[in-house]
This record gives sequence, C-alpha cells and structure tokens, in this order.
Amino acid sequence: MATTVKTPAKSAAKSATKKPVSNTGKMENSEFHEFFVDELKDIYWAEKHLVKALPKMKKAATSPELAAAFEKHTQETQTHIETLEQVFALLDEKAAAKKCDAMAGLLEEADGIISETEKGTLIRDAGLILAAQKVEHYEIATYGTLRTFAESMGHTDVADLLQQTLDNEKATDEALTGIAESFVNEQASAE
Repeated sequence: MATTVKTPAKSAAKSATKKPVSNTGKMENSEFHEFFVDELKDIYWAEKHLVKALPKMKKAATSPELAAAFEKHTQETQTHIETLEQVFALLDEKAAAKKCDAMAGLLEEADGIISETEKGTLIRDAGLILAAQKVEHYEIATYGTLRTFAESMGHTDVADLLQQTLDNEKATDEALTGIAESFVNEQASAE
C-alpha cells in the first residue's frame, strides 16, 4: 500500500492553490464561496425558467383567484431575478445561470398535471396549487440556505436581499394554501 507523504513543497503548492480568506471574515475566494456562487447560478436558472412557466400555469387555472395568484407571482419572480442580479453584482460575479435539475423536474411535473387534468375543473386547480407549492418549498429551502451561507461569510448585504426573496416566497406559499383551503380543495373533491 502506497502512502503519500506531504513534503513542505507539496503542502506549499497545495495551499498556494487554496484561495485566501480575507481578514474581514468574508471568504470571497474560498471553495465555500465558489459553492455559494454556483448555487446562486442554480436558483437564477430556476427563477428564469419559472417566470416563463407561470403564465402557462395562469392560463391553465380554472379559478380567477388562482390565475391572479400566478399573475402576481410572475411579477414577483421577475423581481427575484433582478434581486439575484443585484446579489451577483455585490459579489463582483457575472450573473450566469446553471441548469437547475430540481426546478426543471418540478416544471415538468406541472406540465404533466396540466396535461393529465381536465380543463375547467377545480381538480386541475388543486393539482396546479400542488405543483406551485412544490416549487415554493424548493425555493424556500434554497433561499433560506443561501441566506445562511451569505451570513456565515459576512455578506450581510447579500443576506438581506436573499431574506427579502425568502419572505416573498413564504408569503406566496401561504397565499396558495389560502386559495386551496378557501374553496378549491372542497370543490375539487366534489367533482
């Protein structure tokens, strides 16, 4: 069995490839920071694709209340995209998207619900709410974690922006629950 011995030259070479942590507590060039930026690119892709999917969900909705909720969230999602662009700028990073497999799957599932439910039914609305809340829960988990990452690296301005988006995602989730509980689920179960 071969053993690797770290020589001072190898250790120095390895630590030279590690990026330094600044004395302010921010880790702009650390692996953790790079991971953070990579995850920002992931949610940026997710938001850019969600903003395209929401109008289709609005069109598929039966109830005016759900259609209005999707319209409102389309506008909010555009704001989330702009907020992420501010985050990238604050971090001196280029706003770039990296395919988010999770969101791609969630949006594919929403398409499936539309194609598998009858137009004009509240069963379709119940399914659309289900799909939308899955998206919201994914976004809530992502923004909550990214906010915590930003805080741990001392990026308080970034953390504040991510918190605003997180609060908005939670409010959207609650609004969808309100629509479901006020009439959609009961009427869907009677169809």
